[in-house]
Amino acid sequence: MFVLIDCNNFFVSCERLFRPDLENRPVVVLSSNDGCAVSRSNEAKALGIPMGAPAFKYKELFKREGVVSFSANFELYGNIARRITNILSDITPRIEVYSIDESFLDISKLDISDFHAWGVSVRDRILHEVGVPVSLGIAPTKTLAKLASIIAKKDASLNGALTITETNRETYLAHFPIEDIWGVGWRLAPRLKAEGVATALQLADMRPQYAQQLMGITGRQMVAELNGALCFPLHRLKSVRKSIMRGRTFGEDTNQEHVIEAAITTLITQAAFRLRSEGQAARRVALMLETNKHKPGYRRWYREIVLPHPTNDSGQLITALIEEFAQIYNPAQAYHRANTFLYDFVPADRMQTDILGTLDPAKYDRSAARMTAVDAINNRFGRRHIYYAAEDLSKAWQPRRKIRSPRYVSRWDELPVAKIVQ
Repeated sequence: MFVLIDCNNFFVSCERLFRPDLENRPVVVLSSNDGCAVSRSNEAKALGIPMGAPAFKYKELFKREGVVSFSANFELYGNIARRITNILSDITPRIEVYSIDESFLDISKLDISDFHAWGVSVRDRILHEVGVPVSLGIAPTKTLAKLASIIAKKDASLNGALTITETNRETYLAHFPIEDIWGVGWRLAPRLKAEGVATALQLADMRPQYAQQLMGITGRQMVAELNGALCFPLHRLKSVRKSIMRGRTFGEDTNQEHVIEAAITTLITQAAFRLRSEGQAARRVALMLETNKHKPGYRRWYREIVLPHPTNDSGQLITALIEEFAQIYNPAQAYHRANTFLYDFVPADRMQTDILGTLDPAKYDRSAARMTAVDAINNRFGRRHIYYAAEDLSKAWQPRRKIRSPRYVSRWDELPVAKIVQ
């Protein structure tokens, strides 16, 4: 048996933790540069605010209906997510963190006599210890567990938990829309509806061979999972990344060379840290710059660099990208976004020398020791305790977060304050 724990309107729920006055009020959390809605309270959904709604288009509705908006506060959300994961890990070590607000548990080895009562107790524990409402779907496959969690989120009579078994499976699948099935979405739903498949039960009744013709091998697996046959096991270990990307839309378009250099330096430093934390080194690094797609004359520049030897040294990667940027920089262009990429990885501890002698083992060892020291200091004393000077060339590129809430759980100067009224 699997259980999917899905946090309800997670970003909004995190904001409400420290703002109980926002209960029962429409709340939205906005994306980078306060652009689009990425999380909505049930009250905001009831007003017809869709996911991804551009804030400027709904400005009048926000004002008329008293919608409270927040800039995304990812430090807060990440901290709350880790607290929930700690509780789930205490229940069973057989856990797969699927996303920041979703986790699968394999509860086959747990002694549970009443799955629904157990699910409600887990929901109550998370609500009591963390303060975030969650929904639980319990079923013999991950696809059915995901489906059950969606139903539990929408049906208040289920107390936040639903167990799907062979006896009730067809009842719930018969009324579940095809586009809400995990793995279908808006891309495959029109194709399936054209074939007369509008519900999960109709998909479950489809011949596996025909499902594979329509959707590939995933379609065949989906049919099996909807019928209770396990195809997607729990992935407890993270798969090895094939690439790492860090990118940002600038707070405002800019043609200032030093501003873009600061952005590139910061982004590739973040990517290199992730690369080192996974014990990898990159053979290739790339840079992409864009102008604004919504303005005339849209342009995009992409440059790839094959490195002389694999590396995860932030300084070497910064140098390579800044030199490449200097070749394509045009002061007449207003740049809107920068993306940095690392890929073609090899294990960092298995460096191979070459017959031409382009790799100096002593220099490579010094580089590795330097990066180890920098990461150790930053892990101990806080991120960016040691950083590259080029990051301080400008902050003008950083996304706008004018309505971000305080980082209540990670910054001393932003701790919540409790006042006692006599």
